[in-house]
Amino acid sequence: MKLTYCNRLWMAAGLMLATTAMAADRFDAAVAQPGRSAADLKRDGVDHPADILRLTGIGAGMKVADVLGGDGYYSELLGKLVGPKGHVLLINNAAFDHWSDAELAKRLAGGRLKNVEHRTLDLNEMNLKPHSLDAVLLIKVYHDLYWSDAEGVWPKVDAAVVLDQLARALKRGGVLLLVDHSAQAGHDNADASSLHRIEESFAVKDFESRGFKVVARSEALRHPEDARDQISYKPPMLGKTDKFVLVLRKITN
Repeated sequence: MKLTYCNRLWMAAGLMLATTAMAADRFDAAVAQPGRSAADLKRDGVDHPADILRLTGIGAGMKVADVLGGDGYYSELLGKLVGPKGHVLLINNAAFDHWSDAELAKRLAGGRLKNVEHRTLDLNEMNLKPHSLDAVLLIKVYHDLYWSDAEGVWPKVDAAVVLDQLARALKRGGVLLLVDHSAQAGHDNADASSLHRIEESFAVKDFESRGFKVVARSEALRHPEDARDQISYKPPMLGKTDKFVLVLRKITN
């Protein structure tokens, strides 16, 4: 049967839609995998991880760092996405390990996440190999790099040093997924310590200065009713903050 030009266009469009659907399915499958905890399933309703991770294109065989990944919620999903030939680095400092100790231990018990490697590091000296990572996640922790803690609970972190290390470790073309609690316009990083929030425009400039370009955004975690003037991790704003979602691609060597 001879195909008309229009028929060929419809077939091509159908193939593109099918390919997109298949790509989307693997992110849904990562969230739907058996064995995930009740706490993770509850968090899914707030974090929408399939929608957020889908923006990154993370797939089989990739090497990914989940920086300050805490109890490993995202690391477990990443492990499913990268598969047995991929590798996930779950990087915590001692403080994040302490706050996440019980849940992280349960998640990693018995070697159940075989391609997830947990490292406890000083963020100022992570010793990541140059051009060794395909993707990096900073999920609601970027502001912590600018946290100045007078009580000594949080170790001193040099944000510029940490971000420079991550930029060097990413391959050219690699992606960085950034999710954080929105600060008010014009506040830059001034609320990082007091409210645990940071301004989106400040973040964009911070990463653009290191050779990144914003390639995707999502409104999935927006809460426009949030006045952005209360602390992010305590009631009444716990789970209800306005959050920006950015995917940044490294465009330089």
